[in-house]
Amino acid sequence: MKECRQEEIHLKGLCARGFLIALVVLRGERPILDADEIVEAIECAAFLQVESLAKHLMDLIDSDNCLLMYHTAATFGLMALYHAAALFIRNMYHDLEVEVRKSLPTELVAYIESLVPSTFVAVGAHSTCGVDETIHAGNRTLCYLDDDGKTWKVLTDLPPEASTSMAGVTVLDNKLYVVGGIQVRGARKYAVDSCFCYSVEADQWTMIASPKQLRYNFSLVGLDGCLYAIGGEYERTIMSSVETYEVMTGRWSFVAHLPQPVAGAACTKGMGRIFVCLWKPMETTEIYEYLPRKDQWLLVSTLIRHQSYGHAMVAHRDNLYVMRNGPQDDFLRCMMDCYNLTTGQWTALPGHFANSKGSLFTAVVRGDSAFTLNRTITLEYAIEGKTWKPRNQMKGFPRSGSLWTFFLRLPKGRRGSILNGIHDGYGQC
Repeated sequence: MKECRQEEIHLKGLCARGFLIALVVLRGERPILDADEIVEAIECAAFLQVESLAKHLMDLIDSDNCLLMYHTAATFGLMALYHAAALFIRNMYHDLEVEVRKSLPTELVAYIESLVPSTFVAVGAHSTCGVDETIHAGNRTLCYLDDDGKTWKVLTDLPPEASTSMAGVTVLDNKLYVVGGIQVRGARKYAVDSCFCYSVEADQWTMIASPKQLRYNFSLVGLDGCLYAIGGEYERTIMSSVETYEVMTGRWSFVAHLPQPVAGAACTKGMGRIFVCLWKPMETTEIYEYLPRKDQWLLVSTLIRHQSYGHAMVAHRDNLYVMRNGPQDDFLRCMMDCYNLTTGQWTALPGHFANSKGSLFTAVVRGDSAFTLNRTITLEYAIEGKTWKPRNQMKGFPRSGSLWTFFLRLPKGRRGSILNGIHDGYGQC
């Protein structure tokens, strides 16, 4: 290109503010944008094909701007954002349908309705299952809650070699990854080296490479085509090491260690960023963010609460919600604090939150809702700023012990068998 040898380049028909936003994002910043800025940023991302700006816009999608994002992306042909916004709208269609039909052209409405919403999926904690250990094999199933919230149905069986007990479990690009975990032999726990990926579209499990360092009781997060295995244990030693798995190459590699060893740390992703909670004496919870460009962990903020630490964390918009135990190790009535990434301010949410059987710690977010789960009830909370309000009660999951929860988009027409009453086998195959 001759432009690469020019001292000045004149861009015609492009808003200066949109170009400035692109430069800011290319520097690694993550600005919050108003409606006018969103339109100009989309125009710039499409005109100059700035992938990082398009990715930043996808990270900003919320219920306030999703229709604007969708319509504008369709206008300028920014297809990745167009599809991401459509998926977000489909997940919130119950709340947005009236506005969608009123404000969008027929062809854009049709595309939204052609998509399937994400489905709430759960799996219990199971160790590996040998050929002679079939008594609990029927329990080793991934199950999903049907549309009316009244019935759990079987999606697929876990591979016999897979362990979800103290494993890393996460979803990336609508595929489920199960990494590591433990195998129980008597009173001993042994690290499992088999790792699996489940494709919903193909309804198929495939093995993937194991981390270079075997581990269990660690956090697994998926972001931008990579898995991050954070901390954990091996042979009763707590570790600070972190590994990343690049899906495209199928290879694991070590990245920057955490500031301290940690096992089972609260971890989440939000706004296209990875966050983890670390505990420090006394009564201190620190939030760190991983910076891939610099390969380092950055201290974001510190929360000090009497006799209380962060045990779980979820993200919604530019807020991190940290769930912590009540005073004197009260885990039945937990408390919650909100950290806003934009303002850097903490806010304590009013009241207590029921945590029967650890249900609050299973929280996963879809749209403006958080879903929690235990044996008795599936509870949907409406996230409204600095409050969580119970919105809908659905059928509980008939498993005891630890649970993994997540969302997957199931293919149209997929029908699983109804999950019947089953024997409890926590820690078993």
